[in-house]
Amino acid sequence: QVHLVESGGDSVQAGGFLRLSCEISGFPYGSYCVAWFRQAPGKEREGVAALDSDGNTAYADSVKGRFTISKDNAKNTLYLQMNNLKPEDTAMYYCAGGTVIASLEESDFRYWGQGTQVTVSS
Repeated sequence: QVHLVESGGDSVQAGGFLRLSCEISGFPYGSYCVAWFRQAPGKEREGVAALDSDGNTAYADSVKGRFTISKDNAKNTLYLQMNNLKPEDTAMYYCAGGTVIASLEESDFRYWGQGTQVTVSS
């Protein structure tokens, strides 16, 4: 059974930083793409960052230069380092897995975590 469990969400002030983690089990994520999505209140879920098994990455334009996706295969953990956070980054953040190439399309992913809340105040 596949489990994706996010952690690391918190409330921070603008300009601050957070690192989100996603522990993955039951899924050969070393062979697939894993990604972070987010959903703000009243908005659709959007892709933030993706990382495939070849090390290729994809980032939403809104986070390029501020967010970095990485993984530790030994720990089966996916990370999202978020720097210079802005109020518009406030959202529930989800990790996802299941496609092959780096993608930010929600429909490409089969497995999802429950999310961790990030709140950025101005």
